[in-house]
Amino acid sequence: MRFIDDDSRRQKKRESIKEIITDFKSSFTPLENELLIMTDFCTKAYYIEVHLLAEKILKLGTIDVPLDPDEQSEYRANREIVEDNNAFLKMKDDAKLGRTFSNLVAEYNLDFDEEKPLKIIGGQHRFIAIKEAFEENNINYYHNVKVYFGLDNNQRLDVQLISNTNIVVSSDLLDRMFETLKGPELRNWCQNVGLLAQGQDFADKKQRSSQITVRLARSFILSYLEGKRNKKKKYDRVNPIPIIAKTGIIDDQWENVRTKEKNLWTDTSMIKAGKEFAKLHQKQKEYYELKRKGNLEYANKAINYSTLASWAFVAGILQDNSVRLKRHYELSDVQSIDPLNASALAKGRHKTDPQNYRGLGTRTDKKERGRLAEVFYLQAEKGDGINQGIVDLGIKKYHAKLANLDVVEAEKNLE
Repeated sequence: MRFIDDDSRRQKKRESIKEIITDFKSSFTPLENELLIMTDFCTKAYYIEVHLLAEKILKLGTIDVPLDPDEQSEYRANREIVEDNNAFLKMKDDAKLGRTFSNLVAEYNLDFDEEKPLKIIGGQHRFIAIKEAFEENNINYYHNVKVYFGLDNNQRLDVQLISNTNIVVSSDLLDRMFETLKGPELRNWCQNVGLLAQGQDFADKKQRSSQITVRLARSFILSYLEGKRNKKKKYDRVNPIPIIAKTGIIDDQWENVRTKEKNLWTDTSMIKAGKEFAKLHQKQKEYYELKRKGNLEYANKAINYSTLASWAFVAGILQDNSVRLKRHYELSDVQSIDPLNASALAKGRHKTDPQNYRGLGTRTDKKERGRLAEVFYLQAEKGDGINQGIVDLGIKKYHAKLANLDVVEAEKNLE
């Protein structure tokens, strides 16, 4: 057993790793007689590359792996298995013909689930292929596995990321991993207000479904807070730009809010907004799923990025206007059939829109968000629900407001 590490200051860590690897070797009997303990000099994580028999991998390994086993053990960092993917189906057929695989990535960890110490964190589709070949055809060959030891949470996240560089990983999965590492607060908040069911995690990819992503949850909070910062201004002087959070990378704006906003998770007004939006989304979804089956775009209109962010922005800006805020929140009660009037939104357009524009609530640019904010703000004036007249007027008011704000800015520059 030999280390490839030039840092003599980590002698204590090395000794503990050697003990863990000795235990690993005893349990797995790898093909290699001498084990080279490599170092990822980027994160200082220790690992080995070995060949293990399928029966050992399956008996002592699992793909049911949490990113944060100490604090959030019930939530997984892994993406979902894509059962009907053609490449995966071919992989399973190849395994039954004796294919041996490489590039499985795992962590050896006895701190949780001691019966399955080999935690597969990269190559879960290969693991399933190996499992089916072994169980159905008794195929029991050696496979190459990169095994990490003694990871902390930051190193574990890094391994999760680099182990997926050879596949298309959704930005939403990366967002979920980043957020999980930060803690459970955003997920708990969403479960509390009803945007997620109890025990449910964020979606790992935004599809045409009702399960929200980390990006949607962040966008709701950022937009609400942005609206609230403008609540003292006259609305005709506010350029409405609801916020859509960045995805697939560290979002500095979100990180700043997450760490510096006081009482972020206990703000009763924001919790109220979250609950009212969850009710709106649920009623919109139920109407189209139960009454108009098949129209998933309309069913999930509320969690279109622009719709969600704009609704939250208006909820924030109306915090000092209890009458209009009540009307904003009661949209799904006043208009219980198709609360967002998706068909009216789809007909909304401006003379400047291109021919391929599919109507309000189909894009995510600033103009789209600004228009929707005007529609929601107008609806809150009378509280009679969204209709074609409000949609058309909201679009016109947005463009007129921008022109007026440009004039005001130009006048300032002359002073």
